[in-house]
Amino acid sequence: MICVKSNKEIEKMQKAGAITAGALIAAGEAIRPGMTTYELDKVVHRYITSHGAKPSFLGYGGFPGSACISVNDEIIHGIPGPRKLCEGDIVSVDVGAYIDGYHGDSCKTFAVGKISPEAEALMKSTEESLYLAIDMVKPGVRLGDLGAAIQKYNEDNGYSVVRQFVGHGVGKNLHEDPEVPNYGKAGHGIRLVAGMVIAIEPMINMGTADIKTMPDGWTVKTKDGMWAAHFEHTIAVTPDGAVILTKV
Repeated sequence: MICVKSNKEIEKMQKAGAITAGALIAAGEAIRPGMTTYELDKVVHRYITSHGAKPSFLGYGGFPGSACISVNDEIIHGIPGPRKLCEGDIVSVDVGAYIDGYHGDSCKTFAVGKISPEAEALMKSTEESLYLAIDMVKPGVRLGDLGAAIQKYNEDNGYSVVRQFVGHGVGKNLHEDPEVPNYGKAGHGIRLVAGMVIAIEPMINMGTADIKTMPDGWTVKTKDGMWAAHFEHTIAVTPDGAVILTKV
């Protein structure tokens, strides 16, 4: 069931979204070669809790971190730990904050120092496809329209779209209906209506779309070892288009 939010609920979600966005900014400012993903997770944890919120991911389904931190060929759900970031890595930091009964959810892929032109191009395509979809959002647009646009943009750039994981509704629960795929056919799928709140999150691979889950049960990698990028915003559908709730 899709939960359509009232204006008052969306105002509350803006608070969760702002804290989520702030945590991502803090993470981006902290990232440096030599730091561990555990240390980066602590930056996110401190920011969220210092603003009176709870990390949405901590304990979610048993997840042990406050952020999902995925490096290079890791697409999503990387568990923070002793791994040290190296010059030239790319690292996706996926963050959620819960406050006043509502969640925010956002992700950004960051460069660690100077990265290769190939990695930079992957990140650029992924992020641009996110904003392309956000710019399309308005009542009456179908989810298939968004997915088709994300898919075409990235495939035209020579990349592949992860199929097994998709965006989702956000609200009182971190993951709500509807699913928001990053692929599809224009003119198909659920129509957007004002009051819907969804997370759009392209997960794009440099090589094939095939994935594998690691023995830890969480970390998802590309099957061919090529790198991946992941960008996400939580947005509210309004009569005038999209409002990005996870943007400062």
